[in-house]
Amino acid sequence: MNLTAREKDKLLISMAAMVARRRLERGVKLNYPEAVALISDFVVEGARDGRTVADLMEAGAHVVTHDQVMVGIAEMIHDVQVEATFP
Repeated sequence: MNLTAREKDKLLISMAAMVARRRLERGVKLNYPEAVALISDFVVEGARDGRTVADLMEAGAHVVTHDQVMVGIAEMIHDVQVEATFP
């Protein structure tokens, strides 16, 4: 399978988001990369589903709560920049 660098990045984010979801299901608090991966995956998949940029910017801010991340992680996440293809 020949994937471009961008496709590999998207696949890695998707896999990290899957790990993060499983950890949340077990009650494990997320670290920084897991939280950012979950937010990024939400935005990329939302774009794929046809949601607007404005809608995803608003909804993306609520994907992960303060209680779902390790101490100090919420304060580290100011902006998440995601490259997604919008239809």
